[in-house]
Amino acid sequence: MSRSVLVTGGNRGIGLAVACAFARAGDKVALTYRTGEPPSAATDLGCLAVTCDVTDSAQVDRAFKEVEAAHGPVEVLVANAGITRDRLLLRMADRDFTDVMETNATGVFRVVRRAAEEMVDARWGRIVLISSAVGLLGAAGQTNYAASKASLVGLARSVARELGARGVTCNVVAPGLVDTDMTQGLDAKQRTAVLSRVPVGRGTEPEEVAAAVRFLASREAACITGAVLPVDGGWGMGH
Repeated sequence: MSRSVLVTGGNRGIGLAVACAFARAGDKVALTYRTGEPPSAATDLGCLAVTCDVTDSAQVDRAFKEVEAAHGPVEVLVANAGITRDRLLLRMADRDFTDVMETNATGVFRVVRRAAEEMVDARWGRIVLISSAVGLLGAAGQTNYAASKASLVGLARSVARELGARGVTCNVVAPGLVDTDMTQGLDAKQRTAVLSRVPVGRGTEPEEVAAAVRFLASREAACITGAVLPVDGGWGMGH
Protein backbone atom coordinates (compact mmCIF):
# COMPACT_ATOMS: atom_id res chain seq x y z
CA MET A 1 0.00 0.00 0.00
CA SER A 2 1.37 3.41 -0.99
CA ARG A 3 1.65 5.65 2.07
CA SER A 4 2.13 9.39 2.47
CA VAL A 5 5.71 9.83 3.70
CA LEU A 6 7.38 13.08 4.75
CA VAL A 7 11.14 13.38 5.26
CA THR A 8 12.44 16.64 6.71
CA GLY A 9 15.89 17.71 5.58
CA GLY A 10 15.54 15.38 2.63
CA ASN A 11 17.66 17.32 0.17
CA ARG A 12 21.00 15.62 0.93
CA GLY A 13 22.83 12.92 2.85
CA ILE A 14 20.76 10.65 5.07
CA GLY A 15 17.49 12.44 4.38
CA LEU A 16 17.89 12.12 0.62
CA ALA A 17 18.76 8.42 0.91
CA VAL A 18 15.67 7.85 3.08
CA ALA A 19 13.37 9.74 0.70
CA CYS A 20 14.67 7.82 -2.32
CA ALA A 21 14.33 4.47 -0.52
CA PHE A 22 10.67 5.08 0.30
CA ALA A 23 9.98 6.34 -3.24
CA ARG A 24 11.56 3.26 -4.82
CA ALA A 25 9.34 1.12 -2.58
CA GLY A 26 6.26 2.78 -4.07
CA ASP A 27 5.34 5.27 -1.35
CA LYS A 28 4.18 8.82 -2.01
CA VAL A 29 7.14 10.80 -0.71
CA ALA A 30 7.54 14.47 0.13
CA LEU A 31 10.74 16.03 1.41
CA THR A 32 11.55 19.39 2.89
CA TYR A 33 14.54 21.56 2.16
CA ARG A 34 15.40 24.97 3.50
CA THR A 35 17.45 26.61 0.74
CA GLY A 36 18.84 25.92 -2.71
CA GLU A 37 17.28 23.65 -5.30
CA PRO A 38 15.35 20.42 -4.70
CA PRO A 39 17.50 17.31 -5.32
CA SER A 40 17.02 15.80 -8.77
CA ALA A 41 17.79 12.32 -7.39
CA ALA A 42 14.52 12.52 -5.45
CA THR A 43 12.36 14.55 -7.81
CA ASP A 44 13.23 12.18 -10.65
CA LEU A 45 11.62 9.45 -8.52
CA GLY A 46 8.47 11.53 -8.16
CA CYS A 47 9.15 13.01 -4.73
CA LEU A 48 7.42 16.26 -3.87
CA ALA A 49 9.93 18.88 -2.68
CA VAL A 50 8.63 21.50 -0.25
CA THR A 51 10.56 24.43 1.21
CA CYS A 52 10.41 24.55 4.99
CA ASP A 53 12.46 25.93 7.85
CA VAL A 54 11.62 23.77 10.86
CA THR A 55 12.49 26.63 13.22
CA ASP A 56 9.32 28.40 12.03
CA SER A 57 5.99 26.88 13.12
CA ALA A 58 4.10 28.71 10.37
CA GLN A 59 6.38 27.23 7.72
CA VAL A 60 5.96 23.77 9.23
CA ASP A 61 2.17 24.07 9.08
CA ARG A 62 2.28 25.38 5.51
CA ALA A 63 4.55 22.52 4.41
CA PHE A 64 2.23 19.93 5.94
CA LYS A 65 -0.79 21.47 4.23
CA GLU A 66 1.03 21.32 0.89
CA VAL A 67 1.91 17.67 1.42
CA GLU A 68 -1.61 16.81 2.60
CA ALA A 69 -3.11 18.43 -0.47
CA ALA A 70 -0.88 16.39 -2.78
CA HIS A 71 -0.54 13.05 -0.98
CA GLY A 72 -3.07 13.01 1.85
CA PRO A 73 -2.30 13.13 5.58
CA VAL A 74 1.24 12.21 6.52
CA GLU A 75 1.33 8.58 7.66
CA VAL A 76 5.10 8.22 8.03
CA LEU A 77 7.23 11.06 9.35
CA VAL A 78 11.02 10.94 9.28
CA ALA A 79 12.45 13.89 11.22
CA ASN A 80 15.95 14.34 9.86
CA ALA A 81 16.57 18.07 9.46
CA GLY A 82 19.60 19.14 11.46
CA ILE A 83 22.61 21.45 11.63
CA THR A 84 25.98 21.61 13.36
CA ARG A 85 27.93 24.48 14.93
CA ASP A 86 30.97 22.64 16.25
CA ARG A 87 33.17 24.44 18.76
CA LEU A 88 34.93 23.60 21.99
CA LEU A 89 32.82 24.35 25.05
CA LEU A 90 34.86 27.33 26.23
CA ARG A 91 34.65 28.91 22.76
CA MET A 92 30.99 28.15 22.14
CA ALA A 93 28.72 31.18 22.06
CA ASP A 94 25.14 31.08 23.31
CA ARG A 95 23.93 31.39 19.73
CA ASP A 96 25.97 28.34 18.66
CA PHE A 97 24.11 26.29 21.25
CA THR A 98 20.63 27.71 20.84
CA ASP A 99 20.66 27.61 17.02
CA VAL A 100 21.50 23.91 17.03
CA MET A 101 18.89 23.12 19.68
CA GLU A 102 16.26 25.17 17.83
CA THR A 103 16.70 23.14 14.64
CA ASN A 104 17.69 19.71 15.91
CA ALA A 105 15.43 19.46 18.96
CA THR A 106 12.66 22.08 18.88
CA GLY A 107 12.31 21.69 15.11
CA VAL A 108 11.74 17.98 15.56
CA PHE A 109 9.13 18.69 18.23
CA ARG A 110 7.29 20.99 15.80
CA VAL A 111 7.05 18.48 12.98
CA VAL A 112 6.17 15.58 15.30
CA ARG A 113 3.40 17.61 16.93
CA ARG A 114 1.96 18.55 13.55
CA ALA A 115 2.13 15.02 12.14
CA ALA A 116 0.58 13.52 15.27
CA GLU A 117 -2.66 15.45 14.75
CA GLU A 118 -3.67 13.38 11.74
CA MET A 119 -2.03 10.15 12.94
CA VAL A 120 -4.08 10.13 16.14
CA ASP A 121 -7.30 10.61 14.14
CA ALA A 122 -6.31 7.81 11.75
CA ARG A 123 -5.20 5.60 14.65
CA TRP A 124 -2.06 4.68 12.72
CA GLY A 125 1.29 6.33 12.17
CA ARG A 126 5.02 5.84 12.10
CA ILE A 127 7.44 8.46 13.42
CA VAL A 128 11.19 7.99 13.10
CA LEU A 129 13.65 10.52 14.52
CA ILE A 130 17.19 10.65 13.18
CA SER A 131 19.57 11.08 16.10
CA SER A 132 23.28 10.21 16.16
CA ALA A 133 25.73 7.98 17.95
CA VAL A 134 27.24 11.25 19.18
CA GLY A 135 24.04 11.87 21.11
CA LEU A 136 24.68 8.66 23.04
CA LEU A 137 28.48 8.83 23.34
CA GLY A 138 29.16 12.55 23.52
CA ALA A 139 31.94 14.19 21.52
CA ALA A 140 34.47 16.90 22.26
CA GLY A 141 33.59 20.05 20.34
CA GLN A 142 29.96 19.01 19.91
CA THR A 143 28.25 19.72 23.22
CA ASN A 144 25.43 21.48 21.37
CA TYR A 145 24.96 18.78 18.73
CA ALA A 146 25.23 15.92 21.23
CA ALA A 147 22.71 17.58 23.55
CA SER A 148 20.25 18.12 20.72
CA LYS A 149 20.52 14.55 19.46
CA ALA A 150 20.35 13.03 22.95
CA SER A 151 17.13 14.95 23.57
CA LEU A 152 15.42 13.03 20.76
CA VAL A 153 15.52 9.83 22.81
CA GLY A 154 13.46 11.39 25.60
CA LEU A 155 11.13 12.98 23.06
CA ALA A 156 10.56 9.72 21.20
CA ARG A 157 9.93 7.70 24.35
CA SER A 158 7.46 10.25 25.67
CA VAL A 159 5.60 10.33 22.35
CA ALA A 160 5.63 6.51 22.29
CA ARG A 161 3.94 6.42 25.69
CA GLU A 162 1.38 9.08 24.76
CA LEU A 163 0.38 7.76 21.35
CA GLY A 164 1.01 4.03 21.48
CA ALA A 165 -2.62 3.20 22.25
CA ARG A 166 -3.62 5.12 19.11
CA GLY A 167 -1.54 2.91 16.82
CA VAL A 168 1.29 5.43 16.48
CA THR A 169 4.88 4.35 17.06
CA CYS A 170 7.88 6.63 17.59
CA ASN A 171 11.44 5.38 17.35
CA VAL A 172 14.97 6.71 17.02
CA VAL A 173 17.70 5.74 14.56
CA ALA A 174 21.22 6.64 15.69
CA PRO A 175 23.69 6.57 12.78
CA GLY A 176 27.43 6.51 13.23
CA LEU A 177 29.92 8.34 11.03
CA VAL A 178 28.15 8.81 7.71
CA ASP A 179 29.89 10.39 4.73
CA THR A 180 27.63 13.42 4.24
CA ASP A 181 28.05 17.18 3.87
CA MET A 182 27.70 17.44 7.65
CA THR A 183 30.82 15.33 8.27
CA GLN A 184 32.99 16.88 5.59
CA GLY A 185 34.54 19.16 8.21
CA LEU A 186 36.41 16.22 9.74
CA ASP A 187 40.03 16.03 8.65
CA ALA A 188 41.78 12.74 7.89
CA LYS A 189 43.20 12.46 11.42
CA GLN A 190 39.80 12.95 13.03
CA ARG A 191 38.14 10.47 10.69
CA THR A 192 40.82 7.86 11.36
CA ALA A 193 40.44 8.36 15.11
CA VAL A 194 36.68 7.79 14.92
CA LEU A 195 36.92 4.75 12.66
CA SER A 196 39.52 3.17 14.93
CA ARG A 197 36.76 2.84 17.53
CA VAL A 198 34.23 1.30 15.13
CA PRO A 199 34.27 -2.51 15.31
CA VAL A 200 33.35 -3.00 11.64
CA GLY A 201 36.18 -0.64 10.69
CA ARG A 202 34.27 1.64 8.36
CA GLY A 203 31.71 4.38 8.26
CA THR A 204 27.98 3.97 7.74
CA GLU A 205 26.39 4.31 4.31
CA PRO A 206 23.31 6.54 4.02
CA GLU A 207 21.45 3.66 2.39
CA GLU A 208 22.06 1.52 5.49
CA VAL A 209 20.39 4.16 7.63
CA ALA A 210 17.53 4.34 5.14
CA ALA A 211 16.98 0.58 5.39
CA ALA A 212 16.66 0.81 9.18
CA VAL A 213 14.20 3.69 8.88
CA ARG A 214 12.06 1.79 6.39
CA PHE A 215 11.90 -1.21 8.72
CA LEU A 216 10.76 0.91 11.67
CA ALA A 217 8.12 2.47 9.42
CA SER A 218 6.79 -0.90 8.34
CA ARG A 219 3.74 -2.78 9.55
CA GLU A 220 6.07 -5.54 10.72
CA ALA A 221 7.51 -3.11 13.28
CA ALA A 222 4.13 -2.38 14.86
CA CYS A 223 5.27 -3.60 18.29
CA ILE A 224 8.52 -1.63 18.27
CA THR A 225 8.22 1.81 19.82
CA GLY A 226 10.41 3.98 22.02
CA ALA A 227 13.43 2.09 20.70
CA VAL A 228 16.86 3.43 19.78
CA LEU A 229 18.28 1.55 16.79
CA PRO A 230 22.02 2.16 16.27
CA VAL A 231 23.29 1.96 12.70
CA ASP A 232 26.89 2.72 13.55
CA GLY A 233 29.03 -0.36 13.03
CA GLY A 234 29.11 -0.92 16.78
CA TRP A 235 30.65 2.45 17.61
CA GLY A 236 28.16 3.24 20.38
CA MET A 237 27.71 -0.25 21.85
CA GLY A 238 26.41 -0.24 25.39
CA HIS A 239 24.96 3.26 25.28
